Amino acid sequence: MRRSILPTIAHRLAILCYIAFALFPLFWLLKVSVTPNDLLYSEGVRMWPSRTSWDHYAFVLQHSAFPTFFKNSLIVSVSTAVTVTICASLSGYALSRFNFRAKYWIVALMLLTQMFPLVMLVAPIFKILSPLHLTNSLTGLVIVYTAFNVPFATFLMQSFFDGIPKDLEEAAMIDGATQFTAFRQIILPLTLPGIAATLGFVFTAAWSELLFALMLINGNDAATFPVGLLTFVSKFSVDFGQMMAAGVLALIPAGLFFLLIQRYLVQGLTAGAVKG
Repeated sequence: MRRSILPTIAHRLAILCYIAFALFPLFWLLKVSVTPNDLLYSEGVRMWPSRTSWDHYAFVLQHSAFPTFFKNSLIVSVSTAVTVTICASLSGYALSRFNFRAKYWIVALMLLTQMFPLVMLVAPIFKILSPLHLTNSLTGLVIVYTAFNVPFATFLMQSFFDGIPKDLEEAAMIDGATQFTAFRQIILPLTLPGIAATLGFVFTAAWSELLFALMLINGNDAATFPVGLLTFVSKFSVDFGQMMAAGVLALIPAGLFFLLIQRYLVQGLTAGAVKG
């Protein structure tokens, strides 16, 4: 009996240790955000400050450009996630169901785009977008983020489509449905977990992206949240309390987003669709 219980206890303890390790940075983020400035350095390393304050949150929301950064990031992230998911769903379905002459060349080209470091692509992208007046706009960021996320999202959606039997579409087409009708009414509902995973991945990638947002955006009017965090870093000091407060506020949209799509992430792809 003891031999069977000990591995279970060890397994649960390992999981708890991993969860504590993963959540500790978030706890420290919250702790610093509610610590007054006069206690940030005077108290040393403590698990919780002797006195808490919401002054950092008040400053971030009322006396900084964080609401603008927050709005810009939300617009860019949602627009990118929706655009990429639509494109990836259509292209992933095409790669999964159809055979055409240039299929493998297209797949190879999409894989090739994932091999280049993003740093070496900043200058060419800036050169392309500058004559189009897209270097200091949210539209330019959405275009760039979409271009870089579509290949991976396409392969992700293709893997979900490959897991759905073709018999479902063939049965619908025998009953008179067109290819697009079968795709829209039968295949898409079964790929909701894949769509949710793609939305979550792309939203998170666009929400936290810094390099292109820093290089393509000038000024606070079109700056996103990651770039906005740099405004709390001055030449001689860093406002850690305000920066951490802004970080905590920025976690709210991502948390709510995943809370809304979590039930689709755990659903089976074709649960109950095929018997036997």
